[in-house]
Amino acid sequence: MDSEANEQPTRSDRLFTGGERAYDPEDLVMATGHDPTPERVEAARKLIEKEGPQVIERYLP
Repeated sequence: MDSEANEQPTRSDRLFTGGERAYDPEDLVMATGHDPTPERVEAARKLIEKEGPQVIERYLP
């Protein structure tokens, strides 16, 4: 049996950055290294609205 098949997804496996599909505010919060809380998600939504979808690029390697 393949040991990789039994592994749980990592945080980065659940993070979308806009290349695969449009990312959402929760993805932006996780890209900053934080857990998504209602307050952080709302702040991220406002930041995306203000600065545009390219804002996530400042948090990516």
